[in-house]
Amino acid sequence: MEHSKVLSAIKAAYPKLTSAERAAADFFLQNRETGDLSSKAMAAKLYVSEASLSRFAQKCGFAGYREFIYEYQRPYKEGSPYLTFSQATQEVLDRYQELLDRSFHLVDEDQMRRVSQMVSQSRCVYVYGMGSSGFAARELGLRLMRTGLLVEAITDSHTIRMNAVLLDSSVTVVAITLSGRTEEVLWGVREARRRGARVVLITANRDPEVKALADEVVPVAAELSLSAGWQISPQFPILVMVDLFFAYYLGCDEFVNRDRYRRTMEALMGEEPEETK
Repeated sequence: MEHSKVLSAIKAAYPKLTSAERAAADFFLQNRETGDLSSKAMAAKLYVSEASLSRFAQKCGFAGYREFIYEYQRPYKEGSPYLTFSQATQEVLDRYQELLDRSFHLVDEDQMRRVSQMVSQSRCVYVYGMGSSGFAARELGLRLMRTGLLVEAITDSHTIRMNAVLLDSSVTVVAITLSGRTEEVLWGVREARRRGARVVLITANRDPEVKALADEVVPVAAELSLSAGWQISPQFPILVMVDLFFAYYLGCDEFVNRDRYRRTMEALMGEEPEETK
């Protein structure tokens, strides 16, 4: 079994693990060294019982801890304490591919059209996001601005609060929070909708209470520990959906939007717009 498949098995089993079993899962997901991984040594290291390690391995689809460790250690070459570059590279690319596959299954083209129309018909658009989601918010804001839309990305809590209480029905808010638990963003979403603004929420959170906060909830792919940015940037699955949305938005009024986009590109490159030459 490939190392990446062992890690995938751990992630798939994670939701049904006990706290002791999750301690083992967290270790093996983050570990990059060999050392002594025997059940006795690991039980002492993680302060869990050997029986917990055995149950952890079984829930991951292995006959027992011994089989799990055998498969887990296979990629390590001749006692080298670190993964080879090729293995590290493959693991990162596998995770990106997995997130792309999940994104493929989440795309709702009818929703993309609805959200695109909602944004294009707005007097102005505000994009909320904090942390790594704030970077994605700024990226979306800049791209929409280049089509002539009045848009502002807001990425700090005080400005989100001030902005939200001044909105009305002519405005659309696009809120980005991968976890769906960023309280400052959720507060802004609740207040914006209370003031009559239309709200689009981009999130990986599937909680019905969170989904009920917005007019449209655009789902993004996620996996265990993604928000921590340990190996894959948390922005990646968000940007996949943002790119898809932007493609549909350009299609709302393709001639006008693409012409405006072209003119902003010329301005950035220092070229004189064609109509004034």
